[in-house]
Amino acid sequence: MTDFRGLYQEVILDHNKKPHNFRAMPEASCHADGFNRLCGDKVTIFVRMDGDRISDVSFQGSGCAISTASASILTDAVKGKTRAEALNLFQTFHDLVTGHQGHIGQDSQAVPLGKLAVFSGVSEFPARVKCASLAWHTLYNALQGSEEVVSTEAEEAVPGEIR
Repeated sequence: MTDFRGLYQEVILDHNKKPHNFRAMPEASCHADGFNRLCGDKVTIFVRMDGDRISDVSFQGSGCAISTASASILTDAVKGKTRAEALNLFQTFHDLVTGHQGHIGQDSQAVPLGKLAVFSGVSEFPARVKCASLAWHTLYNALQGSEEVVSTEAEEAVPGEIR
C-alpha cells in the first residue's frame, strides 16, 4: 500500500506543478466559480459544449496541491464526455473522496475513475475532501447553468446526489 501512496502522491504533485488545461476560455459555453473558505482555494471552471458533449474544459485559480491536481485531472477526465457522463463521474468521484466507495460499481452507471483514483485516500482527511471536490462541484454548477458561486461551506448537501 505504501508504494501506491507514493505513486498517488507523485501524481498529485505533478498535476499541481504542471496543471493540465490551466487557462481561461473566453469562448466557453458555460463557466462557474468556486471557493473553499477553509483552505483559500479558488477555481473557475470553463466548459465548451458541442451539443451535449464537452468539447473542451479548462480552469483557472489558485489553491493547495490537492485542489489544483483535482481540477487538472478533472479537465482530462471529462473532456469528450456527454453532460450526463460528466455528472455521473462527479457522483462517482464524490463517493470516492467521501468514503462511500461501497456504492461504486454497484450502480450500473458507475464510471471507471482512472487517474482520479489517486484521491482515494482523501476520505481519511475530512478537511481535504473539500479541497479535492471543489472543482467537481464547480463543474456541476457550470453544467447546470448555475451562476451561484460554489462554496464548500454547504458541502453536506451535495447537488445532484444520487442517493
